Amino acid sequence: MDSSFIDSIKRSTISHLCLAIIFFTSGLIINFIQLILYYTVRIYSKRLFRKINWYLTYSVYSQLVCLGEWWSGSKVIIYVDREDFQKYFGKEHGYLIMNHTYEIDWLLGWIILERLQILGNAKAYCKKAIQYMPVLGWAWKFAEFVFLERNFEKDRKNIDRQVAELCDYPDPMWLLLYPEGTRFNEEKHKASLEFARKHNQPELKYHLLPRTKGFAASIPAMRGKVPAIYDCLTVFTEDEPVDPTMKNLLMGKSVTAHLYFRRIPLEEVPESEEGMDKYLKNLFVIKDKMKEGFLKHGDFFKYTENLPRYEPLITKRRYYTLLNTVGWSIVVLIPMISYLFKLLFSGELVYLSIAVGIIGIFYFLLQNLLSMSDIKKSSTYGINTKKSN
Repeated sequence: MDSSFIDSIKRSTISHLCLAIIFFTSGLIINFIQLILYYTVRIYSKRLFRKINWYLTYSVYSQLVCLGEWWSGSKVIIYVDREDFQKYFGKEHGYLIMNHTYEIDWLLGWIILERLQILGNAKAYCKKAIQYMPVLGWAWKFAEFVFLERNFEKDRKNIDRQVAELCDYPDPMWLLLYPEGTRFNEEKHKASLEFARKHNQPELKYHLLPRTKGFAASIPAMRGKVPAIYDCLTVFTEDEPVDPTMKNLLMGKSVTAHLYFRRIPLEEVPESEEGMDKYLKNLFVIKDKMKEGFLKHGDFFKYTENLPRYEPLITKRRYYTLLNTVGWSIVVLIPMISYLFKLLFSGELVYLSIAVGIIGIFYFLLQNLLSMSDIKKSSTYGINTKKSN
């Protein structure tokens, strides 16, 4: 089949609406099943609920992973110690520390977790308001994400309690933290540099100064239960022809991401709050040097003499995300399209209005999902910064 014809299909609004119908309808079905299980199975066995919920959340997340891997054909190249990768990755609880620079950095993390076969237990910190959003927000609520109010005095106890709960998961779980708190842009970077200079903190070229209180509040609950921190740096080359955004992935445009991973035993993290503060900021100083080396010379290790050099590794995408999406398209899309066609060609204005309304709802939900990762709509940096660092 002509590649230009396939590309035109991927760019069409009709295809995007079909993907939205599959994702949101299947997601609501899964949310409903999660709700029933939460108030039945979980009451008698939290462990069994978590086991079952692993597959339910995987079914939601993997559709977005499929968008990146199969629909857009994007590539993920990782740089990692081969021995650690074989021995530990995906086989233990982990605390994933990532830079927050691109719209799709979270999706890149999901792609790696899918290939490690732990996508169903991907956890993260997120704003409390998100838990009320259909499909993803509700799925995250049932998956016991750490929801925060951005008020540390209120969040401290919640972090300690929820992180301790996650550490008791029966299967390997990775908890994601973006210490920068918001995505990088020039305005936020300027505010970060001003704060760093004022308080004698490291001045970073490519990252925002990390906010360390959430990190410090989480570590005590992890000791003895989470063996390691997984430090990750995500970078795209400056001459990447396609901007790494969800909209471009939806249009079927491929990107190539480079992810550096380093496993750090949790015992290496100091126990004092001051020590944890310095430790996390030093991680970002190293990330900054690595990113500079990659952007200027295509080499993560150009300016980091103390880090071992890792050669690039390309892991293979698995068919499960594709099969899951195709399966839901058969279950959901065919009957939904049939129903909409009956309404549209019924000849009755009221039925036509219902069909248009349904299509409009799915279009709205799709735009809302895309806006969640839009850099232009990300939160601010520098407001109450003194209290946050």
